[in-house]
Formats: sequence, structure tokens, C-alpha cells
Amino acid sequence: MAELRHSGSSVRASNSPVKRDHVTSPLKAEEEAEEEIIHHSRERGVSFFRSLWPFREDKVLAHKIALISLFLLLVAAFVSLPPVWNSLNAPYLCRKVGITLQCPRVKEPPSLWENPYSATTSWKPCAERRKDEISYLLPENETNGYILIHAEGGLNQQRISIINAVAVAKIINATLILPILKQDQIWKDQTKFEDVFDVNHFIDYLKDDVHIVRDIPEWFPEKPELFTSIRRTIKNIPKYASAQFYFDNVLPRIKEKKIMALKPFVDRLGYDNVPQEINRLRCRVNYHALRFLPEIEEMAERLTMRMRNRTGSSNPYMALHLRFEKGMVGLSFCDFVGTRQEKAMMAAYRQKEWPRRYKNGSHLWHQSLQKRKEGRCPLEPGEVAVILRAMGYPKETQIYVASGQVYGGQNRMAPLRNMFPNLVTKEDLTTKEELKDFRTHVTSLAALDFLVCLKSDVFVMTHGGNFAKLIIGSRRYMGHRLKSIKPDKGLMSKSLGDPYMGWATFVEDVVVTHETRTGLPEVTFPNYDLWENPLSHCMCKA
Repeated sequence: MAELRHSGSSVRASNSPVKRDHVTSPLKAEEEAEEEIIHHSRERGVSFFRSLWPFREDKVLAHKIALISLFLLLVAAFVSLPPVWNSLNAPYLCRKVGITLQCPRVKEPPSLWENPYSATTSWKPCAERRKDEISYLLPENETNGYILIHAEGGLNQQRISIINAVAVAKIINATLILPILKQDQIWKDQTKFEDVFDVNHFIDYLKDDVHIVRDIPEWFPEKPELFTSIRRTIKNIPKYASAQFYFDNVLPRIKEKKIMALKPFVDRLGYDNVPQEINRLRCRVNYHALRFLPEIEEMAERLTMRMRNRTGSSNPYMALHLRFEKGMVGLSFCDFVGTRQEKAMMAAYRQKEWPRRYKNGSHLWHQSLQKRKEGRCPLEPGEVAVILRAMGYPKETQIYVASGQVYGGQNRMAPLRNMFPNLVTKEDLTTKEELKDFRTHVTSLAALDFLVCLKSDVFVMTHGGNFAKLIIGSRRYMGHRLKSIKPDKGLMSKSLGDPYMGWATFVEDVVVTHETRTGLPEVTFPNYDLWENPLSHCMCKA
């Protein structure tokens, strides 16, 4: 159309009056026409290629932009993939549904129910008196006098007091009056020594070590006032006192008064500042002389058998000492997740029970964070559940729980119970009639828990205390074969609070960390006391 319009205009121009006066020759006109055709052809070619260039430039630019965008997306994906993967697999995201907790299943390791490397240990118990060992015990009427103690606290605190009382009587060559189990303010228990322990076995087993009598001698006139008489009571005995302290401060009073009460008396004898034979005697008392009553032993054996046969076939079982009672939570002064009402009630409870430590409460938040970092806070039931799952224990695991009333009730227990539904207490394994006689004495119930935990295939503690120490120590003394798990609470606090740690990394940390925390032989001092690890003083190379 452009060429047709151009041709028409040329014809009309040549016929105009002005142009007719300058008409050239036919040859020249032909040459000019050819040049004009060539010129127009060139112009059309240049115009054609010029019309193509914008299209090609836009296409290349778009291609470059697409490649750059794709590269940036790949880089962003590479950078963000680890955090995204970790956040999706973080241990605290074990998928909480309501009040339940669901964690990924972990492959069960071969040593799940066995103590690794226990077969390689070559230690054996050797605290018992040897048959050829000569007794240098003097007759009762030739001892330096009589001592009496009040064994305070719960069952296991009382147990340690009794053991130390025997050791002190040996040190100062005194006659021991059967210890009194003092009524504790928390437990409100009035149990006597003979209500829990086999007195005849206790006295007879130690007859070559120390004289023990059942009661205060009849000739003593101040029998009812023995513990209230200032003249008859030795106070202010320092913690972990040495044998020399008793020689210098207690023995002279015993010789003078002939009968004395020691108060208070819980941890008033050291470990590394007394003769080796005294520590060996303490182990002899703990592992051999202090035996529970036959009826307690029999009931504990029934509970153990019921745990192993709950599913109709013989199965191993775990014993869990869950220290999360109100008193322990309050005493720990640690902060735990809960409602505002729960926190306010706990604050009021702490202020009432421990006013000097509580003060106005302003310093407790920082203190609780520091204690948690250092691993000094009790593990919550939900935290225990996550750790056990990371170790490889399956949902079907049979768990016996030794615990008082858990702080927070069923809501607090829900994550643990949901992850491990085969979780029972002694009340679940017995009838009310079976436990009727035991309920008369709180320490009798504690004795049942102690024995069932002692006989378990795996024992797990969640916080410190004499109960856990004595269980782990007893299992070590029995040959280190039974697995005892002592969680690294400091590491667990750090790992459970890390939002970027993946589940696989968390599992690896838990497994590696606890390979050496299963009750294998370890040097007693300075990391462990005599009750938790009797290796150095009460065990010998096989």
C-alpha cells in the first residue's frame, strides 16, 4: 500500500504544469528510476532489520532476567533449607496436640535394656565381713557409753542416718541404741524402726562390729527427756565431720555422761576423712544389715512379677523416679510453664515455706534461668518423655513410676502418659486390700517403691536425692549389670531450648551423652558420694 500511494503521487506530479517545463531525456529518466528503486529497496531492508532489533533485544533481556531470578531462587532455597528442615524437625516441635506430645519414632538400639560394657567390668562386692576376720569388739559393759539419734526425713534419709550412726558408734567405741525414726513435718509419719526394718537381722548381722540395744537402758532416769535435755544432747555437729572430730568433741562427753543424744544427725560423717574400714562398715550396713521386713520384701516381689507379666509374657520394665511433687518444685525455685494462677499459687507457697529465700521474689527469675542452664532443675514429665523417646524406647515400654502426687496433676502427666501409655504405679498393680496394711506407714510404701526400682531392668532418675543415689549405688554394688540412667539435665536444658536443633541431631546428642551415664564403675571421689558409687571403698577387683 505504501508503494502504490508513492507511485500515484509521482504520476500526478509529472502531469502538473510546473514539472512539464523540466522534463529530461528518456535515458536519464530511466537511470533515475532505477536508482530510486534501489534506494527504496535499501530503505525497506534497513527498515526491516531495524524493526527486528527491538524484538531480539527484549527477548535476550527477558531470558537473562529469568536466568538471574532462577539462580537467586536456588541460592535462597539452599540457604533457607537447613533452618526450615531443622525447624520442622526440632525436638520441641514433637507435634503437641492438645495436652499430648507426639515425637518421631527412633530405631531401638541393641543395648536398650542392657548396661553397655557391663561384661567388661571386673569389680565385685567386698563389704561383708570375712569369715576369718577377727572381731576386736569389747563387751557391752566396757564400751565408752551409749548414743542415740533421731533419724529424720523420708525413708532414705533415715536410712543414711542409721548407717552413719553405726559408723560413729564404731569410731568412738560406743553402744548404739536402736535409732528412732522421727516424725517428719512433710510426711507426717510415725513409723518405728521395727515397722520397716528387720531388727533381729540388723542386730545379729552387726554383732561383731558394734553393740546395738533395742531401747534406752532401764537404769537411765531421764529417758523421756533425753532429746530435750541440753546436758544430754550434742548439737552443732558439722556436715561431713571427720573421725577426728568425734574423737575430740563427742567421745569426751560420752565418757562423762555415759549416754548422749546426737542432734541433728543426717549427713554428719564425711567420706574421705574417715578410715577405710569405717567406709567398708557403712557399706556392710547399707547393703547387708538393713533389710526390710519379710512382708515388704514379698509384696515388692509380687509387684516386680506383675510388671514383667502385664502383657501375658515376660517383658523387661523400666522404673522411673519422677521427682515432680509440689514440695520439690517449690524447693527447687525453678520456673516451669503453667498458667498465671499456677504461678501465683506457687509463689505464695514458696513465700510461706521458705520466706528467707523467697524475699520479694524479684531475683528468682534470673536465678531460675541460671539453675536450669546448670542442670539443677527437676525434669518435667514431658521432658522425660522426649528424652526416653530419643534414646529409642518404644511406645510399648512398661514403666513403673515411683513418685508422690505430681505437681499439675493429670495435665502435667499427659505428655508422658500419652507417649508411654503402659505407665503404672503400685496402686495400679494392687488392690486396696493388698495395700491396706502398708498405708499405715508412709515409709512402708516408700520401701515398696525402693525395692521395685532396685529390681527393674532399667532405672531412670529425673532429679537428685537420696532415693536415686541409694538405688544407683545398690545396682552398682550388685555388679553394674543393671542399667541406671542419670540424665544430663544441663545438656537437655540447652538442647530442648534450641529452636534450630533438628530431631536427628537431638537424638544423636542424647545417645552419645548418655553412653557413659548408665551406672558403670566410676571413681567415688570427688564426683560421687559413697551412697551413689561404692566402688572405691566397698568393691574389689575380681
